[in-house]
Amino acid sequence: MTVLEQVQSDVRTAMKARERERAAALRLVVDVLQQDAKLGKGDEVAVLQRERKKRVEAAEAYEGAGRAEQAAAERFEAELIEGYLPQQLSDQELGELVEAAIAESGATEIKQMGQVMSALMPKVGGRADGKRVSAAVREKLGS
Repeated sequence: MTVLEQVQSDVRTAMKARERERAAALRLVVDVLQQDAKLGKGDEVAVLQRERKKRVEAAEAYEGAGRAEQAAAERFEAELIEGYLPQQLSDQELGELVEAAIAESGATEIKQMGQVMSALMPKVGGRADGKRVSAAVREKLGS
């Protein structure tokens, strides 16, 4: 079952349970996944990560503006989307992948971070946020 099919099924379940807020949020996810499928990109994990990131950034913006209710709604949607993403890498697993990518690319200094990132990101496969990955690479190369 694809992520899109799972989300569609969850929309139906939420509607039957009369969970309007959850159903509305899931419909937005279905819409974005369907648009991506029509464009032929087909990378559901990337779409979900992008949508989650948008919600987190919007929640932070709302918090900064003193709009707690909207921030809470955005955080709810982000958490909902997170449930469809692959399990995130632990710090130890990420560290091991970073070390392997550094060894593979032969990088020794921070200037070579791009080489490490290009070798590393396909291996991470959506199981860690890009900011978290780049911070781990910086830490390893900086020391």
